[in-house]
Amino acid sequence: MCGRKAKRLLAWGNFALEFLIWGLTKGICGILGGEPILLDTGVIVALLDRSESSHTVCARVVQDLEAPMITCEAVIAESCYLLRNFHGACETIIDNVTGGIFQMPFQLSRETLGVKQVLRKFRDRKIDLADACLIRLADEFETADILTLDRDFAVYRWGRNKPFRMLLDLN
Repeated sequence: MCGRKAKRLLAWGNFALEFLIWGLTKGICGILGGEPILLDTGVIVALLDRSESSHTVCARVVQDLEAPMITCEAVIAESCYLLRNFHGACETIIDNVTGGIFQMPFQLSRETLGVKQVLRKFRDRKIDLADACLIRLADEFETADILTLDRDFAVYRWGRNKPFRMLLDLN
């Protein structure tokens, strides 16, 4: 079963990446474990768009992950919007949600007060909804590890002024 799903993704063409095959295979076979890692929009876009300058480094880092990647609907929506001109990209993202590769334990409806506090706290940084939701996810899962291309996460804090540990070198 794992191999068939991976082969179907390969047939999708220019954005069907090694990371998707790795991720779907591991997810379907139930191997994911460990402390969760937050996943931001830019990484999803870079993984699916080979022309992105960060594509190779993102693919390499994601390929080596053993931990589950957690995100929120705002990140998924942003990613689909930014990749709207790539035929099949949004469906591929949704397949990763369905397969449990991109896990979405966050529900905005139960976190509205916390998200509003984060939006107010970082208003001067012009924080968007996706980033605010990821900060709340960090609080909920007590994790500082994040896959992001957004330098604002070097400034953002979660919990009681805890810094994020950015897993991608942005220098």
